[in-house]
Amino acid sequence: MSETLPLSIINNRRMSKWVRFQSDRTVRLSVGKVEIGQGVLTALTQIAAEELDVAIDRFAIVSGDTRDAPDEGSTSSSQSIEMSGRSVRLVTAELRARIIDRLARRLNCSPSDIAVDDGAFLLDDEPTGHDYWNFAGDPDFADDITGTARPKDPAAYKIVGQPVPRKDLEAKVSGAAFIHDIARPGMLHARTLRQPARGAKLTSLDEAAVRRAARGNFRVVCVGDFVAFVGDDETVVQRAAVAAPAHARWDNVRQLTPSQQEAAWYATQPSDDRFVGDPVPEAIAGEVVTATYSRPFVAHAAMAPSCGLAEYRDGHLQVWSHTQGVYPLRNTLADILGLSREQVTVRHAHGAGCYGHNGADDAAFDAAVIAMQLPGHCIRVQWRREEEFGFEPVGTAHMTRIKAVLDAAGKPIDWTCEVWAGSHVQRPVYGGNMLTHEALPTPPPAPKPNDPPEAAGGGGTRNGTPLYDFPAKRIIHHLALATPVRTSSLRGLGALPNVFALECFVDELAEKAGVDPVAWRLSHLSDPRARWLIENVTDRCDWASRGAGGDGKGLGIAWARYKNKAAYAAVAVEVEVDQEVHVRRAWIAADAGLVINPDGAANQLEGGLIHAVSMTLKEQVKLDGDGITSLDWETYPILKFSEVPEISTVIIHAPNEPTLGMGECTFGPTAAAIGNAVKHALGVRIRDMPLTRERIAAAIMG
Repeated sequence: MSETLPLSIINNRRMSKWVRFQSDRTVRLSVGKVEIGQGVLTALTQIAAEELDVAIDRFAIVSGDTRDAPDEGSTSSSQSIEMSGRSVRLVTAELRARIIDRLARRLNCSPSDIAVDDGAFLLDDEPTGHDYWNFAGDPDFADDITGTARPKDPAAYKIVGQPVPRKDLEAKVSGAAFIHDIARPGMLHARTLRQPARGAKLTSLDEAAVRRAARGNFRVVCVGDFVAFVGDDETVVQRAAVAAPAHARWDNVRQLTPSQQEAAWYATQPSDDRFVGDPVPEAIAGEVVTATYSRPFVAHAAMAPSCGLAEYRDGHLQVWSHTQGVYPLRNTLADILGLSREQVTVRHAHGAGCYGHNGADDAAFDAAVIAMQLPGHCIRVQWRREEEFGFEPVGTAHMTRIKAVLDAAGKPIDWTCEVWAGSHVQRPVYGGNMLTHEALPTPPPAPKPNDPPEAAGGGGTRNGTPLYDFPAKRIIHHLALATPVRTSSLRGLGALPNVFALECFVDELAEKAGVDPVAWRLSHLSDPRARWLIENVTDRCDWASRGAGGDGKGLGIAWARYKNKAAYAAVAVEVEVDQEVHVRRAWIAADAGLVINPDGAANQLEGGLIHAVSMTLKEQVKLDGDGITSLDWETYPILKFSEVPEISTVIIHAPNEPTLGMGECTFGPTAAAIGNAVKHALGVRIRDMPLTRERIAAAIMG
């Protein structure tokens, strides 16, 4: 049966790794997925509470701890509920069944005769004197999980599907939850002098000048070309780090130009080319229509810079990080630092923003390298804002060109999506892409470009294949062999630029055919779930009253199914365009199958929309000289609170459908809906993100 089990269970078969009944009459639930703002720990607790019939307040959840939680890889790709949620459901259903079966034999009754009320077992509605905690030491906890128990029927749910307040918010609002606030005995603060780029060599550092600027005592830790300033006064080491770049000299420093910050640069570079989908026909009659769209390099722009803590005592390294994957980070730390994996423990702590692979792992690695040089101390590394923007792995620039061959009636009979991009998934903890590792005496070779296969949702190709009923469709993927700056995972990978291209091109084809964009979509779409969402959001935004446009006000629509296999979302936006684009209102309709926590789901949908508005209108990493030049909120602006649109959200009730990942499903449709709304408002199309004042002016001027 193991082939049907989630990977999380296959890799963690012991029941005791997941659930324990504790002496204080609480239930300890352990999971490998971590909380990065998506409310996943509350939802996973709801699933366990539902299957065990134990009050949710009795649960204490442990997540992201290599000593006490299962290995579930990384928290990414909207898979937490799909994978970990399914695993928790199967584990708790089996535990319940095992214990009830054992009790039924003891009471000489059928297991179906036994009910559970807040962990206590009833027989014929009368207390049996037994509860889960009687079985806390039962050998069943040591047995492997088989996955054979049948979970509850959704019709019997009392906790799943209900809005439950998130347990993590109170501490976050009070400022007590974040890694930045952790204080340890004997803690020292550290800041770094960054190697400008891979291969750069430090030739000199005027330490005396740095000390004069710092105005206090600190130690200098040097390992190869990695330099850190360490002391018990955080202000002093901060001043040292700010002053140091002006007093350091480097050889072999790269030089970048602004032309490299645009996605079109990739079309001139060597690439690893892949072909996905239907073969290219030798000849096909029809009108050929093409258009090219792009997104530049983008930053994670976390609200707080990355932070990591590490402590090396008695041959054991302990690390705290807001990483997405504690086990991958542990393995990488051990392998690079020459420790066994049993000598390293990584514990997750909350960070302030993520949605992709930002500097969290790198900051933890910084702290670990310093801790190995200063054993017996807890080392706290906090990146500076300029460091976060300048050195985190960014989301790659991405260009998508779509070519459609139309029949005499204007309908697509052949469709090609061609993509140029760097790697969307060069995660620092895989493949030798850790920032400080590159500065150590034995740096790794440059990482080879890679991208997820289609079965995993793709990277640059994600959502590149349209779900419309076109006869033939394919993707040509040009994966760049090198990128001007480090890239890694950022929310949605290639889904946002590809959906932006696809759904904007659909509007262009509808306009060419003289057909309403919604009617055009529905005429080429047979999926009933997608059709329902489009019709729902169309009705709610009053699409029927949409005028001809061109007066500075616009209404646009788009939809997608994330990764073509996860949650569906349709989005409509209303914009006003003067010198800039202002998104005034937005409507969301989503279908994620069985929704565990409707409040949490709505937060994810609306948060994704807000993030996409910011990225579509404002965000671009700027390159020049020796690296990234957009190093603060002025040079890398994001959406302000005052610019957040009014949002109306509807989530379809589908409890009998499998749960689908929804953390990224509004991302692409929002970008495309804005692109289409701006075209409606201006009468001209802007195909390159961000849709800035300069691009508006250029489009209007022709």
